[in-house]
Amino acid sequence: MDYETLGVVGVAAITVICYLVGLIVKATPAPNQLIPILCGVAGLILGLVCYFTGLDVISASDPVTAAAVGVVSGLAATGIDQIKQQLAKGGDT
Repeated sequence: MDYETLGVVGVAAITVICYLVGLIVKATPAPNQLIPILCGVAGLILGLVCYFTGLDVISASDPVTAAAVGVVSGLAATGIDQIKQQLAKGGDT
């Protein structure tokens, strides 16, 4: 199975880049409520850049799909951070 054809590599790369954007924003005095928004916007931009530059790292046939894949990848980065925080907290429910 060719994972690059499925776009998994590109989605993972966008998610990692957006996670790093979130860490950078977290290190600044900006409010933490901005992190998901900025990660989503960064993902949107990266998805569109991948589409318009002709990189075949995401499986998108039009700009709207590329933008959606980017936004979801960016928001997934904030979800990953929340999972990490909940596991570090010790499983309080």
